[in-house]
Amino acid sequence: MKVLLINGSPNEKGCTYTALGEVAGELEKEGIDTEIFWTGKAPVRGCIGCKGCVGRGRCVFDDDGVNQILAKAEEADGYVIGSPVYFASPNGGLLALLDRIFYAGKCFAYKPAAAVVSARRAGTTASLDGLCKYFSIRNMPIVSSRYWTMVHGNTPEEVRQDLEGMQTMRVLGRNMAWLLKCLEAGRRFGISVPEEETPVRTNFIR
Repeated sequence: MKVLLINGSPNEKGCTYTALGEVAGELEKEGIDTEIFWTGKAPVRGCIGCKGCVGRGRCVFDDDGVNQILAKAEEADGYVIGSPVYFASPNGGLLALLDRIFYAGKCFAYKPAAAVVSARRAGTTASLDGLCKYFSIRNMPIVSSRYWTMVHGNTPEEVRQDLEGMQTMRVLGRNMAWLLKCLEAGRRFGISVPEEETPVRTNFIR
């Protein structure tokens, strides 16, 4: 089993990476393979609603890592998405990536996911809410911890001093590993995912 951790910070080895690394360490202890994928510093275009990805499972634009992440996501059994907090919301570049990934991708349903955010002080719960909405619209079990999955600090060194935040990351890693193992055990006993209904689209303005 493998978990893909997405580092949505422009700083490759900054505070968000520090939090994700703590989660990954616990997953590895539980026998779960991990990969931390850095989204980089390059500009990211937003989704233009062209629907060219429908039926293809890939974005029509192949220039900023979206399809690379989708390829990795298809091979993963679970996900942790990490972001710094900017103006009480996740990094805008990460949100642009997630809009396109979750629109184009067909591999996310029934795979566990978690969000992790890093802030100097505030804006964390609003950022967690925004990230978790991607999971809740794709039939994904959301993995929790003993506290909201956030860390505080202005540098990696300060984040490591957030002892409660670091503990929250470790518990998140163990909880993710436990759920992945439970799902695997269920599959061995023939428990399949829920049957999908045909989507119903309701428009309130007629």
